[in-house]
Amino acid sequence: MSNELLAGKAAIVTGAGRGIGRAVALTMARAGAMVISASRTAEELDALTQEIESLGGKSMPLITDLSSESDIHRLVEATVAAFGRLDIVINNAGIGIYGPLTDMTIEEWDMVMNINARGPFLLCRESIPYLRLQERSYIVNIASVVGTKGYAGQSLYSASKHALMGMSKALAKEVQHDGIRVHAICPGGVDTAMAGQSRPDLDRSVLMQPEEIADAVLFLVTRRGKAVIDEIHLHREASLPWA
Repeated sequence: MSNELLAGKAAIVTGAGRGIGRAVALTMARAGAMVISASRTAEELDALTQEIESLGGKSMPLITDLSSESDIHRLVEATVAAFGRLDIVINNAGIGIYGPLTDMTIEEWDMVMNINARGPFLLCRESIPYLRLQERSYIVNIASVVGTKGYAGQSLYSASKHALMGMSKALAKEVQHDGIRVHAICPGGVDTAMAGQSRPDLDRSVLMQPEEIADAVLFLVTRRGKAVIDEIHLHREASLPWA
């Protein structure tokens, strides 16, 4: 393990099987956290767990459908049962369906909103009673630059991330006096499979790497100064189309 900044802390990371979520899970583990990795894909979770354990870390994989209220309840209860506490929640899981709004169906709207907005709402709601038991605890919501801006062909995805941003800002006020910090990270282009789907025209060499987002998450959950950071906007190049 590279350091013990999060030794003894339990952290839930959703969408942990690939991309940003996988990088965050590994970074949390290297910092000493007990990582509860949630994803829908068993093979990806198994590979992640093996890598964390090879580093000397602790990991508990749980196949979780973030659109399912019962799955999310089970995720939180299993975390507390296994580790006796919950300190950090990283809402990272997300999906995107792209195209003109007039081509979108209500089923596609519901699918995107259920994962990107409803899922984080449920996980926050289920986690907060346990987060309140810790002196210092954190919720980090991985939003997007499209949570503050709009781009053609991304109306559904943008709507879900705007919803996540609005919830994050209000929730931060609601739990401030409970010792819970709520942060949102709004990345621009990150080199993930989702970026390839939404913008296949981009030169992927100019995109940020998932590890850069993971570093920002680690910063937020290990710094406790008097300054409060409401949002972090991350862009590698000012000229990037997502900037």
